[in-house]
Amino acid sequence: MSFFYRFQAILYKTLLVVFFVGLIVYLLPRAGSFQYEIQVGKPWQYETLLAPYDFPIQKTQVELEQERTSLEKNIPRYFSVNQKVMPAVIDAFDQYVAELPDTEVSNNLFFNWRATIEGMYNIGVVSFSETQVEDEVALVNNKRKKTVKLTDLHTDLDVKNLLENQLLELGMNILSEASKQYFLSLIKPNILYDEALTKQFRSEAVAGIVSIRGLVTKGTRIIAKGEVVEGEKLKFLQSLQLEYESQTWTQSNTAWIILGYTLLVIIPVLLLFVFLWRTRHLVFENNKRITFLCVNILLMVLITKAVVDENPLYVYAVPICMLPLILRTFFDTRIALFSLMIALFLLALLVPNSFEFMFLHMMAGILASLTVNDLYRRAKLFISVGLIVGLYVVSYIAFTLIHDGNLSQLSYDVLLLFVINGLVILFVQPLIYIFEKVFGLVSDASLLELSDTNSKLLRELANKAPGTFQHSLQVANIAEAAANAIDANTLLTRVGALYHDIGKMKNPVFFSENQASYSPHDDLSSQVSAKIIIDHVLHGITLARKAKLPDRVVEFIRTHHGTTTVLYFYQQAKQDNDEVDIEQFKYPGPKPFSKETAIVMISDGVEAASKSLKEPTAEKIIAFVDKVVQRLMDEKQFLAADITLSEIETIKKVLVEKLISSYHLRVSYPE
Repeated sequence: MSFFYRFQAILYKTLLVVFFVGLIVYLLPRAGSFQYEIQVGKPWQYETLLAPYDFPIQKTQVELEQERTSLEKNIPRYFSVNQKVMPAVIDAFDQYVAELPDTEVSNNLFFNWRATIEGMYNIGVVSFSETQVEDEVALVNNKRKKTVKLTDLHTDLDVKNLLENQLLELGMNILSEASKQYFLSLIKPNILYDEALTKQFRSEAVAGIVSIRGLVTKGTRIIAKGEVVEGEKLKFLQSLQLEYESQTWTQSNTAWIILGYTLLVIIPVLLLFVFLWRTRHLVFENNKRITFLCVNILLMVLITKAVVDENPLYVYAVPICMLPLILRTFFDTRIALFSLMIALFLLALLVPNSFEFMFLHMMAGILASLTVNDLYRRAKLFISVGLIVGLYVVSYIAFTLIHDGNLSQLSYDVLLLFVINGLVILFVQPLIYIFEKVFGLVSDASLLELSDTNSKLLRELANKAPGTFQHSLQVANIAEAAANAIDANTLLTRVGALYHDIGKMKNPVFFSENQASYSPHDDLSSQVSAKIIIDHVLHGITLARKAKLPDRVVEFIRTHHGTTTVLYFYQQAKQDNDEVDIEQFKYPGPKPFSKETAIVMISDGVEAASKSLKEPTAEKIIAFVDKVVQRLMDEKQFLAADITLSEIETIKKVLVEKLISSYHLRVSYPE
């Protein structure tokens, strides 16, 4: 068990890679990959192609459909004679007549009616609705078939009309209206449409359709370089592709083909993991985030697979640009673009015209990543989607001009698919909200909500520790300015600064900004005081977890003091006792591991210490900021942060400007 606990992160990532690769290989086409890409209506870009072996010319789906329709049309509808109908009608007729009073006129009528009914049934009575289609049908009577025209048969309506005319000739008062209606209701068709028999004969005819219409012998020229892929050449190429794939995917070499697909898929997947390990180690170590990346790529593969199976043309409507937009929301541009590139390499194994597909979506993905930095702003999203659709259209027109030399073959259906693609991308915001809840991530929209100082947690901080609240506001302002100066995430930095000291709510009076004249530390030992000060980090993490703050915000609480020393109480302890364990006076860490957390650490240290300045001048502030930052660097607090010395210098300049501005000072220049 200890082994699994120790290596659980590695085991999880291994299982994730196995599942990821296995699912994508499963989704790939179950056939060998044809070495040529067939682009309908485009010039053949390869060398002249000769038939490598004999192969049949396959009929196209259109040809097979036309042949099937023609055969079904030639197979007539089948009707069967129901021998039980006429005896049943005659028996019912005779029984009702026997109950009516005998008169010479009525007996005459019933005799004529009975003879008429028998005569018409012997020829055949069909439903009037069936005669609306004037065609020859196959009539089956006692297993004997003959072809007849429905118009040569009697209809149930004909029989009823003839009976009414005979009644009219003898006088309508012979029968009551009820008796007349009863007799007419007895008339039923005895020739009925036999749907099952019709389907059987049509299915047998369709089953006999041959799917090939010729043979291409080995060495025959299929297409020459530069010839347009159309007509018979297109049919030959498609038939060769089908033959190649059927010969390749056999029982004996299935395992080898799957192995080839697995190797092709595992290369980009491993490259993605290596990229994260080498350049974004924090993401790589976070199983939740790396799973989120893989899930998004898999979703794009699944959607594209479903669309290609339905109709390859619809692949232009697949919103691939959603991938970089979603990833750009939670990660940086490099991760978004690298993941997009890996996804496109995998999708190229599924889609036709893979180069055009990759070019279109790679360019659109880059544009999406560069144009939408703050996705919560709806106007920017609409502008970005408009630019993406425009890029799709321009690129498609360019490819059409290259292949055809004109725009006569430009498909308006494809242009419509690009528009649909853009409309689907607009639904990225609700999708981001779902991902936030499922994976516990945080987007700029959520950060914007958290930056509201009227939020429950910040209101509680303002009530319990007003001095700390004002300090947090000051830190947020200067940290935001510093983040903006070095192109860090300003919104994340501001939110992190607002919440970094919420742990002080537990013991607010032990922190100088909340004290008036009395300090409770006067009655405590240096070790106890230091522990109370240090514990505000742990209390802050607990409060943040309870309030369900996102992990990215909790990181600021954990790192804003890093592993620095509570210097005041440490020096006080050393005065009282030469043998002091410095570890008792150190924050637990970890150290800042991003630009944003490093900025908040510097801003917090500078803002807090600036309250101790006596008669501040611009020169004193410059020296003071240098001293605070240098102490943090001496304690190696920025080794894990992705921040350069140049960026630290820029941050220092911003902090100096902000402090000088808050003290309303002016820099003295030499005369």
